[in-house]
Formats: sequence, C-alpha cells, structure tokens
Amino acid sequence: MANLHDIVEGVQDALGKLTPTPVVLQEESTAYDLKKRLEWGEPALSIIDIRAHESFNQGRITGAISMPMEQLAQMKSTLQTKHDTYIYGDTDEQAHNAAQMLRVAGFEAVTHIMGGLAAWHEIGGPTEGVEEDASPPTADAFNVVSRLKEDHDTKEAGKAQHANE
Repeated sequence: MANLHDIVEGVQDALGKLTPTPVVLQEESTAYDLKKRLEWGEPALSIIDIRAHESFNQGRITGAISMPMEQLAQMKSTLQTKHDTYIYGDTDEQAHNAAQMLRVAGFEAVTHIMGGLAAWHEIGGPTEGVEEDASPPTADAFNVVSRLKEDHDTKEAGKAQHANE
C-alpha cells in the first residue's frame, strides 16, 4: 500500500493542488517552507526562537515561543516530541546545534530555518514584538489583486532561495 505522501500527491495530480502535500522535514528549511505551511493552516508544529529573551521581545516570527539555547535542555520536556519543530536563532550554526540537541533527545521532526528572522523578514513573514511594525494594514492588504501579486512574489522569492541552496 502507498504511503500517505504518495496518496495525497496522486489525488493532487488528479484534482489539482487543493491541499498541501504532507511535509517530511529535512535538517534545514527555508523561511518560505514554514510560511507556506502556516498559510495552509497546518496544525501540529512548533516554532522555537533560541535567541536571548531580549531579542525575542524586540521581534520574532509570529507564534514563536522563546526558549534560549541555555534553557533548551531544561525545557524540552514541555514540547511535543512528535510535532514538527522549526528552530531559529542568531546564527544558522546555533540553530543547527539546537536542532541536533532535540533530535538526540528523541524529537522526531526537527529542522532549523536557514537565515533565521532575517530570512523571515525577507519573504514578508508575519512578525510581532516591540520593534516590529505595528502600523495598520494598507488598503492593498484588502485588495485581492494586490494579495495575489504579493503571494506570487513570495513564492518566487522562495523558489529563488531554494535555487541558491
């Protein structure tokens, strides 16, 4: 019998891309990979910011939880080991090390976001925090054509980021 991923792809080939294809996390992910999943509203994932609390408070990926590297070992028991977990930090090396630590601790699906918060900003991912722009949405945010163009531009940026890997 085919696995779930193959079944979903078969249905998508027949009907079009109506639903997202289940993701198999790699050791590294792009900011676009996470944004695409969030836009589909996929459940059961965690976003962990391993930077210092001060940096987290200034700005973060919307929905991220603060778990600085030095506290990660103590707090890992509060996380779901079966949920997909995305990690970002001050550097890719730091995030990679944190992801490795969680894998060794028994987490099944952990990845780090290459480029961290800067890459997230680059593709226009939603953020929150003291320094983040809190201005109200512009009229274009409610314009369907503008939103479709923005979505297209975001996808193209993700493709370019994948091509540069």
